[in-house]
Amino acid sequence: MYDPTVARLTYRALLGRRRALILGALPLLLIVIATAVRALAGADDQTAVNVLGGFALATMVPIIGVIAGTGAIGPEIDDGSVVYLLSKPIKRPTIIFTKLIVAIAVTMVFSAVPTLVAGLILNGNGQQIAVAYTVAALVASIAYAALFLLLGTVSRHAVVFGLVYALVWEALFGSLVPGARTLSVHRWALAVAHKVSGGDMVTSDVGLTTATVLLVVVTVLATWYAGQKLRSLTLAGEE
Repeated sequence: MYDPTVARLTYRALLGRRRALILGALPLLLIVIATAVRALAGADDQTAVNVLGGFALATMVPIIGVIAGTGAIGPEIDDGSVVYLLSKPIKRPTIIFTKLIVAIAVTMVFSAVPTLVAGLILNGNGQQIAVAYTVAALVASIAYAALFLLLGTVSRHAVVFGLVYALVWEALFGSLVPGARTLSVHRWALAVAHKVSGGDMVTSDVGLTTATVLLVVVTVLATWYAGQKLRSLTLAGEE
C-alpha cells in the first residue's frame, strides 16, 4: 500500500522551494506571536489557550492541510503529469495511500511541531495545554490531509475550495453556528485536546467518542473515495 518512488516524488513536489516557504510562513508567524505575547503578558494559561486554539488549531493547521493535501496530487492532475504515474504498474489505491501518508507527515511537521514550541513558549506546558493542542494538531492533520487530498482529486480549484472550507466553515461558521460545530474537524480535534489536558481550560462542543468516530469515518471515506476518483480518471485517460 506504500510506494517509495511515489512518496519521494510527492515529497519533492510538496517541499520545493516555493511551497516550502508558503508552508513555513504560518508556523513562523505562530512562533513570533507566541514570543511577543509571552514577552508582553508573561506566562498565562488562558492566553496560551486563546493563541493555540484561536490561531494554531483553528487557522494554521487547516491551511497547512490545504496546501499539503491538495498539493500532493492536484498539480499533477492539472498539468497532466499524473498520466505518466498512472501508466506505471502501481495500484491506484497505493498511489492515493502513499500520497496521503506524505500529506499527513508534511502537515504534522509544519503544524504540530510549531504548536508544541509555541505552547512551551506561552506557558511552559502548564496544565498540559501545549501537549493537548499538539496532539489535537496531530489528529486534525490526518483528517485534513485526507479531506484535502480528496478535494485535490475531484476539483481543479481545490485550493480555493479548501481555503473557503478552512476559513469560512471551520473558522467562521464553526465558531458562530452551534450546529456547524458538530461537523468541524477543528471541534473534533478539540475534543481530543480536552481529554489530554484533563482540565477545563480546553473545551469542546463534541464528545470524545463522537469526535473519534467522525475523525476515523471522514478519513477512511475520503481516502476511499479519492481512490475511486483516481480509478475513474485512469479510465477516462485510457478512453
